[in-house]
Amino acid sequence: MVGEVLTQTHFVDLGIIQILYLIFVGFVGGLVSGFIGSGGAFVLTPSMMSVGVPGLVAVASNMCHKFPKALVGAIKRAKFGQVDVRLGLIMGASAEAGVMVGAHIQEYIKRMWGDAGSSLYVSLAFVVVLSIVGTYVLLDAFKSKNLSEEIADKPDNKIIRFIHSLRIPGTMVYFPSIGKEISILVTIPLGFATGMLAATIAVGGFIGVPSMMYILGAPALKASATELVIAFVMGAGGSFKYAWSGFVDIRLAMFILLGSLFGVQLGAIGTTYVKDYMIKIVMGTIMLIVLASRGLMIPVYLHQLNVWVHLTPEMIKWLKGLSFAVNFTALLVGCFIVLGALIKGIKEERAYLRKEALRIAEEKALERF
Repeated sequence: MVGEVLTQTHFVDLGIIQILYLIFVGFVGGLVSGFIGSGGAFVLTPSMMSVGVPGLVAVASNMCHKFPKALVGAIKRAKFGQVDVRLGLIMGASAEAGVMVGAHIQEYIKRMWGDAGSSLYVSLAFVVVLSIVGTYVLLDAFKSKNLSEEIADKPDNKIIRFIHSLRIPGTMVYFPSIGKEISILVTIPLGFATGMLAATIAVGGFIGVPSMMYILGAPALKASATELVIAFVMGAGGSFKYAWSGFVDIRLAMFILLGSLFGVQLGAIGTTYVKDYMIKIVMGTIMLIVLASRGLMIPVYLHQLNVWVHLTPEMIKWLKGLSFAVNFTALLVGCFIVLGALIKGIKEERAYLRKEALRIAEEKALERF
C-alpha cells in the first residue's frame, strides 16, 4: 500500500532450476563484464528480477558479487595493458560517494512503497538509461565500423577537445589511457554519477564507460577495462552499505559469482581478438533487449501499487512470462556474440600463425639453396 512503511525484506525461494539459471546468468554477465567492462549488471539485475527477486534485493546482491568479479576482470585485462589504474582509482573515489547517496534513495523508496515501489523505480531507471545510452552507443558503433581502426579507436568531439584544453592549476593529472593531462575536477561529477546509478540499478558502467569515451576521450577498449577498477571500488563500499541494512541475499550473490568468475575471464580474453566497434555493438544490442524486458514489467508494478493500471491475473502472468523470455533472449544474444567473437578471433590468429610459420619455413628452405 502506498505510503505504508515496509522494512521487511522477502527473499525468494530457490529450487534447482532457479539455481542453475542464476549460475548461467552469472556466466553470461561475466562474459559481458569482461568484454565491455560495465560490470554486466544491466544483464544481471533484470535477470534476478525476472525470477521474482525484489528490485532493491537484486541491486544489493548484484553489488555484493560485483567487486570480486570486477577485480578478476581488471587483473586479467591489466595483463593486456588495457587498464588505466590511475583513472580507475580517481573516478572510483568519487563514485563511492555517489553509491552512498544512491543507496539512501533506494532504501527510502523501499520503506515508503515496498518491493513493488523499489522494483518500479529500478525498472523505470533501466528503461530511461538504456534507451538513451544503448541507442547512442549502438549508433556510434556502426559509425565507427566504417572508420579506419586507428581513427575509430581515438574518440573525438567538441566536448573532448574542450576538456583537453581545460587547464586548472594544481588539479592536472596525466592519464595513460587518454595520453593527456586532465583536471581531476572533471572526473568528480562523472564518478559521482556513476556511483549514483550503480547504487540505484547496480549499473555504473552505463555512465562510466561512455563518459570516459565521449567526455574524457579514452578509447573504448581501455575505458571498458578501466571501468572494472571503478566497479571494484563501488562494489566493495556498496555491498557493505546494503548488507548492513539487510538487503543482500548472499545466496544470489554466490550463485551468480560462481558463473561470473569463469565468464569474466573468457570475456576479457575475447577483447584481444575483436575490433573496438564490436564492443560497442555488444553493449548497445544487449541494452536495448533488456530495455524491452523491463518495460514489460512496469504495468505489473503499477498494478501492485494501485496506480493507474489494473490488470487481470492472466495478463500479469503473460507479462511476467514475456518479460522473462525477452530477458533470456538478451542473455543468449550476449553469450553468442561474445563467444562468437572469441572463437572467430582465435581461429584467425591460429590461421595467421600457421601462415607465418609456413612463410618462415619457406624462407629457411630458400636460404639452404
